[in-house]
Amino acid sequence: MDHIVTVQDAITAFADFMEPTVAELDAIEREMPVILADVNLLDAHITTLDRTPTELDVRRIRRARRRALAARVALLNRTAAASLPGGAA
Repeated sequence: MDHIVTVQDAITAFADFMEPTVAELDAIEREMPVILADVNLLDAHITTLDRTPTELDVRRIRRARRRALAARVALLNRTAAASLPGGAA
């Protein structure tokens, strides 16, 4: 006798209710600059894992850290401006 459990799991794994909603996709789109800046910062750190960082590496990490922080501040400012009643003056 064959069990259908694995077939059922494969079918429900891609059910419509498992997809992200429009609101979730919009939130990801709004956060994309922060995500990309963090990836850039991680890339800068990864390049220096197996060696002593040079002055150029240190500058690259510092620049990437500033960009990541600026992206987070911009996201927070957009979120705060959108939540103000009546809009920002």
